[in-house]
Amino acid sequence: MTLIKSISGIRGTIGGEPGGALTPIDVVKFTAAYAATLPQRKPQPNGEKYKVVVGKDARLSGDMVEQLVVGTLVGCGIDVVKCGFASTPTTEMAVLFAQADGGIILTASHNPRQWNALKLLNDKGEFLTAIEGQAVLDLAEKEDFNFAEVDDLGTIEEEDFTDKHLDAVLALPAVDVEAIKAAKFTVVVDAVNSVGGIIMPRLLKRLGVKCIELNCNPTGNFAHNPEPLPANLVDLCDTVKKEKADLGVSVDPDVDRLAFIMENGEAFVEEYTLVSVADYLCELAEKEGKPIATVSNLSSTRALRDVTEKHGGKYYAAAVGEVNVTTKMHEVGALIGGEGNGGVIYPAIHAGRDAMVGVALFLSNLAHKKMKVSELKKTYPQYFIAKNKIQLSDAALIEKILNELKVIYAKENINDIDGVKINFEANKTWVHLRKSNTEPIIRIYSEAGTMAEAEALGNEVIAVANKIING
Repeated sequence: MTLIKSISGIRGTIGGEPGGALTPIDVVKFTAAYAATLPQRKPQPNGEKYKVVVGKDARLSGDMVEQLVVGTLVGCGIDVVKCGFASTPTTEMAVLFAQADGGIILTASHNPRQWNALKLLNDKGEFLTAIEGQAVLDLAEKEDFNFAEVDDLGTIEEEDFTDKHLDAVLALPAVDVEAIKAAKFTVVVDAVNSVGGIIMPRLLKRLGVKCIELNCNPTGNFAHNPEPLPANLVDLCDTVKKEKADLGVSVDPDVDRLAFIMENGEAFVEEYTLVSVADYLCELAEKEGKPIATVSNLSSTRALRDVTEKHGGKYYAAAVGEVNVTTKMHEVGALIGGEGNGGVIYPAIHAGRDAMVGVALFLSNLAHKKMKVSELKKTYPQYFIAKNKIQLSDAALIEKILNELKVIYAKENINDIDGVKINFEANKTWVHLRKSNTEPIIRIYSEAGTMAEAEALGNEVIAVANKIING
C-alpha cells in the first residue's frame, strides 16, 4: 500500500512492503516539515517558541509514533503539550484550551489497526487549508528544514483535556442536560477498544444516562473492523436488543464519526446522524427567529437540504473533505454542517467533527420529542444511497468523461466544484461522480427514494460513461 500524502497529513501502514509503509523516517520528515511551516501560518513575536499539542488514539503503534513526533518537535525548538489518549475533537479543542499554535493528531481514523497517520491542525484547531497542507508536503519532499541548537530545544508537558472538552459540550445551550436526565435513557456504546471507551461513557454518565459498555477498553486491539457500518456492528445491534436499550452508539477509533443503532437493533443509518441533529438545531433556530444555514459535502444525502428548507433555511454543498466543509461553513455562517459518514460539525463549540457533540444533541432532541429512535427516524425524508465505481487509470479519460457528462445532462442542475454532481430536481434524485484521490477510479454515488431506484440511476449514468469510454 502506497504512503498516502494529502493536504491534511500522511497515512500508511506500520510495516509492509518497502515504500508502502509509514516509516519512522516518514514520521520525522513530515513532522519537521510541519514545524518549519509554523512561521508562515502564524509569525511569532519576539522570537518566542511555538507550542504544539499532540494527541493520539489507542492504536498499537501510537506510543512509537508519539515518541517520534514529540521528539522531532522538541528538536525543532517547539514546546509540546502531550494530550495522551485523546479523541480527534478533544485534540482540536486542546489547541484552543492550551492557546497553542497548532496540533498533530496521531490517528488513522476508521482504518484498521495496522494503519496510523499524522493529521495536522492550525492554531484554531482546524485542519490545514489546501495551500498550507501543500507547503508541508513540499518541504517534506525537499527535506528543507532545520533543527534547533541545544539551548533552544523545546519542552514537554502533559495534560488531559477530556473533562474540559466535556465541560464545553455540556455548556452548550442546545444540550438540554436536565431533559436527558429526566428521560432516563439506556445507551450501549461500542468504542472499538480505542479512546471512545474513555470519553463517551464519561459523557453519558454526566448526562445521567445508563451506559452499557461494549469494547470500551482502549487496548488498540480493535474488536472488529473499526468503520462504524452496520456490517461491522452486529454485536452492538444484538446488545441493544438484549438489554432493551433506547439507543446504540458506535464511534470510530478517534471518535469523530458517529453511527446510531435504533432500539429495534437496526441501523439509524450514518447519513441520518447529521440530518437528525441538524433538524433539531434548525427547529430551535426557527423558533428563535435566527438565520439558518447548513452545509454538507456533495456525496451526502439530500435529506439535510430538505429539513433545512422545511425550517426556512438555506442549504449549501461543499466539495468532499472535512476542510472543504468547514471552509464553506465559515463562508456562509452555518449553524451546523458535516458529512454523511456520521461527522457532525457544530461551530458553536468548534469547527471539527465531534461525536460527543453529536450524541449530546441527539439525546436532547430525543428527550424533547419523547419518542423511540425508530419513530424519530420515520419523521425524516427517506432516501437511499448506492455506491459504485468505474476502474480507470487514464487521468485524461476521466476528465473527458466528467466534461462530457456535463454536456449530456446540461438541462439538469449541475454542480462541478468536485467532479460532477447531476441533480434531477423533478424527482429529488442525484448522481455524483468524482475522481478518487487514492485510487485510479471514478467514485459514483447515487441517491433516490428506494435503494432499487438509486442503483438503477447509478447504472444509467455508468452506461452513459461507458459509451464515452468506448468512443
